[in-house]
Amino acid sequence: MKILVINCGSSSLKFQLIDSDSEQVICKGLCERIGIDGSQIVYTPQGKDKITKVEPMPDHNRAIELVIEALTNSENGVVSLDEIGAVGHRIVHGGEKFTKSVVINEEVIKAIEEVSDLAPLHNPANLIGIRACQKAMPGVPMVAVFDTAFHQTMPEEAYLYGLPYSYYEKYGIRRYGFHGTSHSYVSKRAAEILGKDYSELKTIVCHLGNGASVSAVNCGKCVDTSMGLTPLEGLIMGTRTGDIDPSVVEFIMKKENSTVADVTNLLNKKSGVFGLSNDLSSDFRDLEDAYVKGNEAAKRAVDTFCYRVVKYIGSYVAAMGGVDAICFTAGVGENSGFVRKIICERLGFIGATLDVEANKVRGKEQTISGADSKVTLLVVPTNEELAIARDTYALCK
Repeated sequence: MKILVINCGSSSLKFQLIDSDSEQVICKGLCERIGIDGSQIVYTPQGKDKITKVEPMPDHNRAIELVIEALTNSENGVVSLDEIGAVGHRIVHGGEKFTKSVVINEEVIKAIEEVSDLAPLHNPANLIGIRACQKAMPGVPMVAVFDTAFHQTMPEEAYLYGLPYSYYEKYGIRRYGFHGTSHSYVSKRAAEILGKDYSELKTIVCHLGNGASVSAVNCGKCVDTSMGLTPLEGLIMGTRTGDIDPSVVEFIMKKENSTVADVTNLLNKKSGVFGLSNDLSSDFRDLEDAYVKGNEAAKRAVDTFCYRVVKYIGSYVAAMGGVDAICFTAGVGENSGFVRKIICERLGFIGATLDVEANKVRGKEQTISGADSKVTLLVVPTNEELAIARDTYALCK
């Protein structure tokens, strides 16, 4: 079965066409600046060079039309429309309603709408993508795969905030976690690499990128994760604060005569390593280059980021009563041996040692722990699209 994977953002749409039998990517691409001047579609058919077409995209309906045109055109197309057996949609927030992927129907759409206030920038865009695909491909089964679903195995003690319990009962205010498809894929792949039973491993997954999170996976179930009600909680990230005293919001509002919207924008888009580096960059490649050259602002940002990762790893070792494997994934985790080295050098307290030569790997599966390490350290490239395709195939085959 050929499965189309769709990941809609507010002004973008990522896609991949995957053969579920071979799990090969037949074509992948991105629609950029939807609803904005200068929109374009960039796609790469298997075995061919990248193709870029500047096209007006007033909305996601047009973006979906262009995706289908790209996949099926006579010159560079890779499939006929009737060969697409199912569509898998990434949905950011499923609240407590969804603990696993589901076939999309009107009831599911309504439920996604009901939790959209928990992800106002993402769920509405995800729903637009679903409707656009339904319009363009009537009758083709579609599946919703939720970022939050993998974390729904967390126990109450891990997901509750110290607020009056009535706020959880009335509004669902609790920790949900995100990057679930990545944490699920990487923790399962780690078990395969190690030749161990997934249900017997204690694994910590460090999804480190512009958005970053850590999860504790105990015997095949997520028991804790760093992100919360929204993706703002947890690690320091590219432009997000991560954990912060809530009173800081009121303090800044009074000092700067700011609104809630102003401070929310500050916490999400102007903070993190970007803010810590005095606005030098939110890109770790830039920060690493500057760090090596002795830039104190870059050093401050990277060291603070790494410290927070180590602190979460330590807390999750305690939560699980030990750890067998620690995995590094996503843009920074997969590609920055520099950041991995800073983190791993602080893990001696759990008997972890780093193989400096193996740690030079970029973007490939690699065991990077030393021969005497009591914990296996792994680089495992994430593949969220494949995880979505697998769930879609399982429900539609």
